[in-house]
Amino acid sequence: MAKRPRRPGNALPATRPEEAGASRFLERFSMRATEWAGSSLAFGVALSIILVWIVTGPLFGFSDTWQLVINTGTTVVTFLMVFLIQRAQNKESKVVQLKLSEVVAALQGASNRLIDVEGLSEQELEVLHRHYQALAKLAAEETDLRSSHSIEEAESRHAEKSKQGADGSARERLRPS
Repeated sequence: MAKRPRRPGNALPATRPEEAGASRFLERFSMRATEWAGSSLAFGVALSIILVWIVTGPLFGFSDTWQLVINTGTTVVTFLMVFLIQRAQNKESKVVQLKLSEVVAALQGASNRLIDVEGLSEQELEVLHRHYQALAKLAAEETDLRSSHSIEEAESRHAEKSKQGADGSARERLRPS
C-alpha cells in the first residue's frame, strides 16, 4: 500500500480524491439523516405511520402480513438508526475530547497526562481514575478550592500540611514568644 502524501506542518495526511468525495457524501448524508431523525417532523411521521398501521389492522384482519409489514419496517429503521446514532456519538465524543484536550493544554498547572487520555487502555484508565479519586479525597480536606493542581502537588501539599498539623500549626511556630 502506497503512503499518502502529507500536507506541510502538522496537518493530517491527504486522502485520495475519490475517497474524499465518497466519504464527504456519506458524511453529509448521515449528518442530515441524523438531524432529520431527531426532529419533531420525523417523530410526527413515525407516529403517523404507526397510527395508519393500527387503523388498517381491522381492514386486513390483523393478519400475519399486516404484522410482518410493521415488523420489517421497524427492523430496517432500527438497523439503520443504530449506525446513525453510533456515528453521531463517535463524532460528539471526539469533539468533546478535543475541546477538553485544548483546555488541559492551555491551562497552566494542569496535568498534561490527560491530553489524549482516550487512547489509554482500560487498566491505565483505572489507575488514573484511582489517582483522581485520591485527589478528590485530598481536595475534600482542603478549605481553599484553588489549592491543588495535580496529583503530585496535592499529595505533596497534603503531606506537608499533615506534618505541620502533627508539629503544630505553622502560624503558632512563626509567632514570636
